[in-house]
Amino acid sequence: MREFGYQRADDVSGAVALLAADPDARFLGGGTNLVDLMKTGVERPARLVDVRQLPLDGIEPTADGGLRVGATVTNSDLAAHPEVRRRYPALTQAVLAGASGQLRNMATVGGNLLQRTRCGYFTDVSKPCNKRAPGSGCPAITGEHHNHAILGASEHCVAVHPSDMGVALTAFDAVVAYETPDGPGESPLTDFYLPVGDTPDRETALPPGALITGITLPHAPVAARSRYRKVRERASYAFAIGSVAAALDIEDGIVRDARLAFGAVASRPWRARAAEHVLIGAPAGGDTFAAAADAELAAARPLPHNGYKVTLMRNLAVAVLTELAEEAAR
Repeated sequence: MREFGYQRADDVSGAVALLAADPDARFLGGGTNLVDLMKTGVERPARLVDVRQLPLDGIEPTADGGLRVGATVTNSDLAAHPEVRRRYPALTQAVLAGASGQLRNMATVGGNLLQRTRCGYFTDVSKPCNKRAPGSGCPAITGEHHNHAILGASEHCVAVHPSDMGVALTAFDAVVAYETPDGPGESPLTDFYLPVGDTPDRETALPPGALITGITLPHAPVAARSRYRKVRERASYAFAIGSVAAALDIEDGIVRDARLAFGAVASRPWRARAAEHVLIGAPAGGDTFAAAADAELAAARPLPHNGYKVTLMRNLAVAVLTELAEEAAR
């Protein structure tokens, strides 16, 4: 790790100004991803601007019945918050599935959204990687890719986004708020992550030097009956090979509202819009759930060694939706 400067920010505007003055600086929250990348040489900031002590650690109700979550709220505090558990249980489940208690105590909500892929070619600076070094190639396409993308990938990158939290937030239409030198802005999470296209090094729509200040979860009655399910390669904490965040509102056996998002299948948390279209207005049963999963996965383009993910995601989506329907019927 090369030498770097360190400075603690006193307020949001001061933090943004510090980064604007030094293009090679990075914001530091919990450091659970950034510091690892610094150790391997993937990230080489000249200065760290510590934002952990900024007054962005609250969780508050919004006027429309949603929740506003500050960017420095820890993953542990988010998962344990009674209103999160009551209104958005899938979000609590996603956070708890994401990492050990020690990591959750350090990791922040804002940092979680900006974590980088765990693709082995990205984290190994001795290997080419278009995400790390644009134009160098994507060896994962012909190399090790069993846990790589089946949706939304391109010839330039097939890595997947690692966040569990982001999958649940995507299902519930979360909006990211940020501060720039020119003032505040916001972006729906579904637009926050850019399609991989031919510029996989550009991962988010966050303006240069912007600081995430919080996330707003809109009022969503359907989210009160929701679930997050994650499949991983070991019983201990590990990144997903597939995950589903789902919510159903069922009345008289008919799906009145539905939210569905997939994780570990694309370069960003994947909102399953095609599946939601099939679900809404249809009978809440196995045939509908299978048809919804098939509609979403019709766009899948697996690589030679990750085709299993198509079957896994179909079965996982059907299982989670079935559990929610059975719970509604009780």
